[in-house]
Amino acid sequence: MVIANPIYDVVFKRLMENERVAKFFIGTLLGEVIESVEVKPQEFTYSNELSALAVYRVDFIATVKPEGEAPKKVLIEIQKAKNLIDLMRFRNYLAEQYKKEDTLNHQKVILPITTIYILGFILPEILSPCLKVERNYKDLIHNTVLQTKSDFVEKLTHDSYIVQVERITDRYQTRLDKLLSIFEQTNFVDDKKIIKEFTHNTDLEDVKIITDILHYAGTDPKERKKIETEQEAWRTVDAMTEGLRQKLEKQIELNNEKDKALNEKDKALSEKDKLIEDLMKKLNGPK
Repeated sequence: MVIANPIYDVVFKRLMENERVAKFFIGTLLGEVIESVEVKPQEFTYSNELSALAVYRVDFIATVKPEGEAPKKVLIEIQKAKNLIDLMRFRNYLAEQYKKEDTLNHQKVILPITTIYILGFILPEILSPCLKVERNYKDLIHNTVLQTKSDFVEKLTHDSYIVQVERITDRYQTRLDKLLSIFEQTNFVDDKKIIKEFTHNTDLEDVKIITDILHYAGTDPKERKKIETEQEAWRTVDAMTEGLRQKLEKQIELNNEKDKALNEKDKALSEKDKLIEDLMKKLNGPK
């Protein structure tokens, strides 16, 4: 079966519009059974009058209720290329979500946050295609890990899940494997890497629903045109903003180097103060 590549915003948005698929996607990654889910796409439009260009990118905010647990907010972001500007965008977006109050059952609440990042590039240090960065509560007095959780702590910190689509293999054993297989970046039937052949047996109903949606997105002329438009538009944006992006990234690198230099200077001054303090103690000691 041929299916559309789900790393494109317009395709992934179509998947997340299906409640069962959204539950399967989030629940499988988090390792939880999701009782309810409400996904709200956050669209950001980029416009350029000179080129008559208007494209958008989509981030997703899902309010989920895991079985037997309190509701939480899940942020889902897809990033196809790696650059420092988008790293800062991730951080700013996360900060904005921490500042926002949520509405649940018509009441203002503060929900814990979990993040999911689907990356179209490789993290060289991490070989796993799917990674969980989790927290634990450690009692530093007794050097033990606590099993209890605090609502206060949960709302100030968060777990994160990272999928590296370029590292996904043809492994097809567990429920997680079968979800990841959808994002596998192989078996493309076109040069643009928009359409690929899904070679696995859809023995899981949730996967079958996903592949049916992706098959339609990849074979319907109008749907495929949307993907091609998104791909071409972002190529144009990248070309038009390449100089600005490189300049901004260079500035970020310079700022990081300045911060590092200041930290080293502070460390040197601290060591100097400590040396002076030790010398003064020796001079003022018993004669």
